[in-house]
Amino acid sequence: MSVDKDTVAKIARLARIRVEDSQSEALAGELSNILGWIEQLSELDTEGVEPMTSVVSMKLPLRDDAVTDGGYPEEVTANAPEAAHGFYAVPKVVE
Repeated sequence: MSVDKDTVAKIARLARIRVEDSQSEALAGELSNILGWIEQLSELDTEGVEPMTSVVSMKLPLRDDAVTDGGYPEEVTANAPEAAHGFYAVPKVVE
């Protein structure tokens, strides 16, 4: 895919960055090279390749999904500027 100066100007406007006219030609060439490399990647045979999130196979530790009350509301609200009945008390902001 070839990128021209008009496409560079449109991308710059969408990205909200300023690109000088003197830089447009060089940037168009760089973007064309990047898109060419991406097109080369689409030619790879990935049949049978499992998707992965990491190059290292690992399993995250899991815990039981149990609902608890915490058991210590006094300690949780101890650092609050103001607490009432085990909850944080905040000033009213809506009238």
